[in-house]
Amino acid sequence: MNKNDIINAIAEATDLSKAKTAEVVDAFINVVTKALKKKEEVKLIGFGTFSVSKRKATKGHNPRTGEEIKIPASVQPKFKAGKTLKDAVNK
Repeated sequence: MNKNDIINAIAEATDLSKAKTAEVVDAFINVVTKALKKKEEVKLIGFGTFSVSKRKATKGHNPRTGEEIKIPASVQPKFKAGKTLKDAVNK
């Protein structure tokens, strides 16, 4: 399922226009992105939690040449599914 599929499904379930639903989906994505940039968690009870975690700099190897490369430290977005979502998927 891609973004357009999600927009179509939500529009059908809510009787909103596809254009208005697309605005809502885009707004949700923007709100979550801005919160994660500020290192804030976004908790949707029953669904899950969006958060960020720091990843340390490491050394890796180029698979083609075997040469050692440095992988810089970074901040990674994470999602942890909530109990209700886990239970729904496992039924």
